[in-house]
Amino acid sequence: MPRVSRLHSCPRRQRGAGLIEVLMAVLVMGIGLLGIAAMQATALRNNQSSLERTQATIQTYSILDAMRANRERALAGDYDMGLTCATPTVPPSGATLAQSDKRQWFLDMQRSMGNDAGTCGTIVRNGENFEITVQWDDSRAANGQNTNADRNQVITRVRL
Repeated sequence: MPRVSRLHSCPRRQRGAGLIEVLMAVLVMGIGLLGIAAMQATALRNNQSSLERTQATIQTYSILDAMRANRERALAGDYDMGLTCATPTVPPSGATLAQSDKRQWFLDMQRSMGNDAGTCGTIVRNGENFEITVQWDDSRAANGQNTNADRNQVITRVRL
């Protein structure tokens, strides 16, 4: 009977990881970390857009509160304003309360939503019904591609 060497009859035991396995593990981990970074960037963009929408809603309520405090002049049309992105000016001889309110509204909007020409507003009156619109540039939520589709707006309709 021939004697079989135990050394050749059993498969060799591997001790440690091979270079290919280590490279594959690093590749899989790298792809996973890139995916996490992309999700984080998307979450930050969406949070910024959500913050701006909340600020726009707050700003519409701000001018509405000023109009309710000066209801008689609001119903007379002193707060009416077409779509504009420029801060309303105040006459040097003295401003009415409505002119001061509109100017302060625009300054607050630009301060909270971006101090640029992309922040716009309008106030439309129809009897006792008012429609306040705030528009702003939301291109950061669209990866910085500045198009008209990136204009976001909040419209509030109320009855004074």
